[in-house]
Amino acid sequence: MSAVLPHKPGSERYAERYEPVPEDRTFLSQLWDARAARVLLTALIFLVVFAFLRAARETLTLFLFAILFAYFLVPLVNFLERPLRGRGRAILVVYIVLIGALVGLGFLAGPALIDETKQLTTSLPALLGRLSSGELVTNFGVKHHLKPAVVNQVQAFLVSHRDSILGYGRIIGAKIASPVTHLWWLLIIPILSLFFLKQGNAIATGTEKLGRSSDERQVIHGLLNDLNVMLGSYIRAEIILASLTLIAFLLVLNLLRVPYAMILSPVAGFLEFIPVVGPALAAVGIVLIAVLAGYSHVLWLVLFLGCWRLAQDYVNAPRIMGKSLDIDPLLQIFAVLAGGEIAGVVGALIAVPVAATLRIFLRRIRDKDEDQPGTALQGVAAAHQVGQ
Repeated sequence: MSAVLPHKPGSERYAERYEPVPEDRTFLSQLWDARAARVLLTALIFLVVFAFLRAARETLTLFLFAILFAYFLVPLVNFLERPLRGRGRAILVVYIVLIGALVGLGFLAGPALIDETKQLTTSLPALLGRLSSGELVTNFGVKHHLKPAVVNQVQAFLVSHRDSILGYGRIIGAKIASPVTHLWWLLIIPILSLFFLKQGNAIATGTEKLGRSSDERQVIHGLLNDLNVMLGSYIRAEIILASLTLIAFLLVLNLLRVPYAMILSPVAGFLEFIPVVGPALAAVGIVLIAVLAGYSHVLWLVLFLGCWRLAQDYVNAPRIMGKSLDIDPLLQIFAVLAGGEIAGVVGALIAVPVAATLRIFLRRIRDKDEDQPGTALQGVAAAHQVGQ
């Protein structure tokens, strides 16, 4: 007859707690780490999203341009919506006025613009050849009474790097001509913008409903509101600044009799949409083409470009744009260069609005994370007061 050991309270719990774990289960638990798994899953999600953005970058860029174009037209549509008693009628009138203005500009400036574009494209290879051979430098030195030693040094440098200069010229020409392959976007963008103008409020409301709670819906509402204000003010400011550049360059370059003024002025206005980098490229390109074409008053041209840049950056831009972006200039340069590397001229154009959008996202996430501890502490303090 076996002796019965006395039963100790809690012995079952002790046995369950210290029951030996099978060897294979211990091995698997050592391999699995929940935190590492979450990090890997997050990294995988980011890689999938990045791959999707890269694969569909042209379509996404097209839709982004349509959104930006819609933001440009929104003030006019909102202004005419009440007098015309309907948003659809207001959109129709705005498009009719816009098409009429474009047709009128085409009749007035179209022939001269096409003629100068043909002349520049046909003469540019010959001008680059004269530059690489040193002929233009010699003529420029004689005209401006430069020292022969300096002219000879520059000429020798250009001759020794002739192939590199011609290669860079072909690369730059290809980069500039790349947007021509997307000319059909000029027809698609206004059509897509119609949907955003007509259904913009419905899209925003549907996006807000994606939130699972009232707090999440409030965060989404604030995020959309920030994006709406930022994009609207940024697009309108950039269009005003580009228009000012176009008008000023048309007047002054024609007054100074700069060659190809009718084509250089719209290019300078277009490059105004690329912060920091675009205006610098426009100024360098205008001076370079003027020198290649044998223009005599280069110093007056450089003086105008410098004065205009000062007026645009320190007088016009602060008054018109204000703090719509609030992004450091160094970050703008990085965004433009990175966007140009990823998607060419189109990427450089949309890089700064995309960077501003990401900044708004990060700021909203940070504000939400900062609000949560305070809310929890307030809840603990309130419970403590009720307990007392």
